[in-house]
Amino acid sequence: MGSLYHEDLVLWAEEQGRALRAAARAGWNAPIDWENVAEEIETLGRSERHALASHIAVVIEHLLKLQVSPATDAARCWRDTIRRARREIQRRLKESPSLRREVANIVLDELAAARSPVLATSRNTANSHAPISTRSTTRKPRPSATGCRKPTDRNVRRERSG
Repeated sequence: MGSLYHEDLVLWAEEQGRALRAAARAGWNAPIDWENVAEEIETLGRSERHALASHIAVVIEHLLKLQVSPATDAARCWRDTIRRARREIQRRLKESPSLRREVANIVLDELAAARSPVLATSRNTANSHAPISTRSTTRKPRPSATGCRKPTDRNVRRERSG
């Protein structure tokens, strides 16, 4: 049973949740909060599903941005983000192969959720040729969490090191 933990965390968590609930129903006498322990273990699997969905959402959002935005500066950053998210998706599916059966539904859900906001933002920025962004334009630009920086940030870094 220990090998499944290393082969597929999600499937292991589901099985352990079922086994703990079955032990509780059978009246196994131990001072364990069976229901909550089972719930916490199953939460592990839900967390993995959520993380997978999050990475899929990033890929979809950035692919849509690439498709509808005239911005060329942001395109490189979006492609880098897509590559990183795809690597993370592959890693998570390798760690929990049972998640593969859920990918199609996750993609459909995330596509529906991402399409409207991206297209709406695209219509608003089409005339300005600005990259699609959900950030306010009054804030000072800063490096993103993905590591992509505006060209001006790179120039500042070069000036400091040079």
